[in-house]
Amino acid sequence: MTSFDTSPSPNVWRALAALAVVFVMLATTGWTAVRGHRATTALQASVAAWEHGRLRGHRLPDPQAAPARIARFFASLTARERAVLAHRYPLAVGNMNGAPVALRYEANRIALGQARRAELARLHDPRLTPAGQQEAGRRMHRYTMLMSARRHILAFDPEGSGRVAEVFGDLTRARRVSVVVPGVDTDLLTFQRTNRRYAAPVGMAESLYDAERAARPDARTAVIAWADYTAPSGLGVDAATAMRAEEGAVRLNALVRALPGHAPVSLFCHSYGSVVCGVAARGLPRRVADIAVAGSPGMRVRRAAQLGTAAHVWAMRNPTDWIQDVPYLELGGLGHGADPVSPAFGARVLSAAGARGHTGYFTPGTESLRNLARIGVGAYDAVGCVHGDDTCRRDLTAAPADGRA
Repeated sequence: MTSFDTSPSPNVWRALAALAVVFVMLATTGWTAVRGHRATTALQASVAAWEHGRLRGHRLPDPQAAPARIARFFASLTARERAVLAHRYPLAVGNMNGAPVALRYEANRIALGQARRAELARLHDPRLTPAGQQEAGRRMHRYTMLMSARRHILAFDPEGSGRVAEVFGDLTRARRVSVVVPGVDTDLLTFQRTNRRYAAPVGMAESLYDAERAARPDARTAVIAWADYTAPSGLGVDAATAMRAEEGAVRLNALVRALPGHAPVSLFCHSYGSVVCGVAARGLPRRVADIAVAGSPGMRVRRAAQLGTAAHVWAMRNPTDWIQDVPYLELGGLGHGADPVSPAFGARVLSAAGARGHTGYFTPGTESLRNLARIGVGAYDAVGCVHGDDTCRRDLTAAPADGRA
């Protein structure tokens, strides 16, 4: 008689384990993806005011128009007219793709001042709980820091947990642009940290910017700390699904398509940020030369070829990163697919030597940071592969010369 092995395969056990984790999440956190409708936000109000506004007796252009159309409109204005619009509609202008970069910085500084005054009023509201007062104080402190004249805020929305993006370097004149896409628990208050500095978007971007200049001193680079999407909060259901990634992918594509000039762009996607980049990949313009993921839970595909992009796909993970214990599968919308550092995935796997834990990839002095910086400046021949060979450097195509889509 023929005997059959009826024990579940390892893949089945992994799937069951993943479902068990999800059920625990549901029992303890609930379906955090389900949210109620909010009233009109400050950004929506500013955009609505713009839509009803006029200049020189003419209506203003659709704020959702193509970035090139918005750019032509602002180019037709005098400096005074541009300043008037920034003061009249600061949140709309500060988040408007196609508006001049320097004008967005100015508009967002104005918007931050308004947000700070709103938090000051909340702080003195007797109806506010002690916890609410503490949050208002923390937000005031964050707004004050972001308003500094030396900071270049490309996007800002105070609604909810908040969204923000900051530029390091001269974005308008850059010959290479890097975008840092962070993961879970990223919001206005965690955008910058004193402790665990390089685990927060500002620290990651500053560190990468410094490392890029060290890798190629003559390179004109700019780095964007991009926390302009609503990231999942904690390791709940939002983090196990692609909903936040799908919303973020739309915003990431809009950002890249609106960047000034034609410089090649490299995306550096950490943790859940790699899910955002994976979902966004198919719609990215040709000027995106690289997508590099670190500590990734997956990119929503089985193989890099399924991302549908001509960009180089890079991946790294250090052996102390707990993300390696997450089941790499997708089942009924839960989970994010194959492991990007596995040979079968087909990414170019980089050395992450020196990095420790899940958030150590941008720490100065690590091989992980040096490799990311080399990618950012296009020094592909200098990147270090995970096994010390040249596997990750083989058959590399040059970055687009001018990034034109």
